[in-house]
Amino acid sequence: YKVVINKVATSKVAISKAAISKAVRSKLAFSQAILSLLLLFAISPLAATSDRGDLYQELQPGQRAQLTVLYVPAEGFAYTNLQGELTGVSVEIIRDFANWLQQQHNLRLQLNFVAETDWQRFYQRIVQAQGGVFGLGNVTITEPRKQELAFSPPYLHNIAALISHQDIPALPAWPAFTEHFAALQPLAFSGTLHEQRINRLRDQYQPNALVHRVSSNPELLTKVASGQYYAYVDAYNYWRAREAGMPLRDHPIAAETGETFGFIMPHNNDWASLLEAFFSADGGYLNSARYWQLLTELLGPELAQLLLTTR
Repeated sequence: YKVVINKVATSKVAISKAAISKAVRSKLAFSQAILSLLLLFAISPLAATSDRGDLYQELQPGQRAQLTVLYVPAEGFAYTNLQGELTGVSVEIIRDFANWLQQQHNLRLQLNFVAETDWQRFYQRIVQAQGGVFGLGNVTITEPRKQELAFSPPYLHNIAALISHQDIPALPAWPAFTEHFAALQPLAFSGTLHEQRINRLRDQYQPNALVHRVSSNPELLTKVASGQYYAYVDAYNYWRAREAGMPLRDHPIAAETGETFGFIMPHNNDWASLLEAFFSADGGYLNSARYWQLLTELLGPELAQLLLTTR
């Protein structure tokens, strides 16, 4: 009888140890799974810390506001000059805004510039940002985009230019498009309004053509200069490329005006009303001698005149 009891007891102990061991293994496996998910989340771009800047309403008396300014490097607008200094039309305008705030509202600002070379990532970073964050990326103001982020008043009037290799004669009329560009393929900068323009041209004149896509203006210009593509691009990019000796030409009949660029901000940026006041002060910033000076010095007198006359 005692032997039976001992066997039963031993069996119960063995079962109990096995159950405990199984429970421990299950708990360990669960913990490892959770840890793996946390690590995956931590390294995911979607989980990256949002760009942040101080809110105007939360400033303490005498506090220097820290504002984050993301920019897409672009010659003439946001670039490093030969002296190693960050400058450009967009950069200097936002600096003028900071100086105006100090003079008119006794507010001290620290502008923290952060480069982002990928335009679509730059855009999403602003959408997801918190507080005093501004984006300088020559973003066209549109109603759909206003649903995702806030815009400053326009700081530039743009021209969209249809370009090809310089050996292609100027497009004489729209009905001639199919024959004129028969040997060329459509090319577009992904995620931009130019992509929409190219899609429309393809749908109307080359319905069987594949739209090739790039993610930067330098890549687009290089491909068009190869003689195999046509594309839309902002006039200042085309102008700069021509100045640099790239074999390109534009087709004036296809030029589109009426677009304006604005600085972008997350919807929770409460500096927007002050930025609007800056642009409207003293008869309007775009009508000021300072604005004309910036465009002339940083873009060159001919390009500046072209952009100013589109207003």
